[in-house]
Amino acid sequence: MAKLVLIRHGQSEWNALNLFNGWVDTKLSDKGVAQAKEAGAMLAKEGIQFDQAYTSVLTRAITTLHYALEEAGQMFIPEDKTWRLNERHYGALQGLNKADAAAKYGDEQVHQWRRSYDVLPPLLTEQTETVEVLGKTYPAFDRRYADVPEGELPYGENLKVTLERVLPFWTSNIEKDLQAGKNVLIAAHGNSLRALVKHIENISDDDILGVEIANGQPLVYDFDDNMNVVSKNVLENK
Repeated sequence: MAKLVLIRHGQSEWNALNLFNGWVDTKLSDKGVAQAKEAGAMLAKEGIQFDQAYTSVLTRAITTLHYALEEAGQMFIPEDKTWRLNERHYGALQGLNKADAAAKYGDEQVHQWRRSYDVLPPLLTEQTETVEVLGKTYPAFDRRYADVPEGELPYGENLKVTLERVLPFWTSNIEKDLQAGKNVLIAAHGNSLRALVKHIENISDDDILGVEIANGQPLVYDFDDNMNVVSKNVLENK
């Protein structure tokens, strides 16, 4: 019976500032580092032996994976990074304060952009290599995306589009590993993981709106040989 563990990265710099993050490459906050280490400690306590790890190409997820694996004593396992596990792209909202956006566009409209399954946020008109927010410059579309066909790079995404982007990698890599009996760890983002959870649990378009994944809290699935979910467990510090 194969295990899949999903970890949303620890709190990022922009999570702490209440900013829309998306594909802008921010780092973990001090709290986020602690959450990532706590996630690894919980995995160590659970005794799960991993065969493969996956993460996005964004620093906050990669760092979370490394802290978690270090705490679990499993830094040596194979690790692959893919843009397909990136956070959903928030388009022109990226870098905006969520409260300021609500004041400008209205609470209901911002809620629709954040939580609906198929409503797109305001789209970017161009893709720039960096984004400047509060006097700091952050990477956005840089050389890590050089091999991605231009037509596949988003100008903004909803959860539906995020799921369509994630699913090919699920099929080509993650699902095959699980079918081979491998235990897989994924450190990624709130919405790319919500997309996976929707697919894994066959959650409806309406019900996925109420699904939240907490920073640094491992979600453990057990699968049978036919890729049916046998059990689901959210690990918590006790």
